[in-house]
Amino acid sequence: MIDKINVRVYAAVLKKRCVLALQEEYAGQQLLKFPGGGLEFGEGILDCLHREFEEELNLKIENLRHFYTQEEFLVSRFRPNEQLLTIYYIAEIVDVDDLIIRDACIEKIEWVSLDSEENPFPLPVDMIVFDLLKQKFL
Repeated sequence: MIDKINVRVYAAVLKKRCVLALQEEYAGQQLLKFPGGGLEFGEGILDCLHREFEEELNLKIENLRHFYTQEEFLVSRFRPNEQLLTIYYIAEIVDVDDLIIRDACIEKIEWVSLDSEENPFPLPVDMIVFDLLKQKFL
């Protein structure tokens, strides 16, 4: 039974036909995902995104522009009682030299080429966003 909604906020950071992605382990699975995370109670969506970049990567972001909001019903792969709602922005990093991986779950960062024929993202909405990024920026 679904009894919770989990709002997730992510950003696509683009550089030279590539998008920033995080390689991390979550619930025993290896994931390639966009930077971002879960909205906390009392927090605005953009505040969440700024906090996640600071907490995970020690980065400040700017020039945020809405890119995609998931419209279909989706149950969390990791928590069967949770419905997901994911929102994606395009963002720019203020100073990439500030990058420090602060979250122990993040194994490394990767710049994934938009020219890649295969979609490397395992999560369903990330897959949609990667394809939309390719359409828009290639």
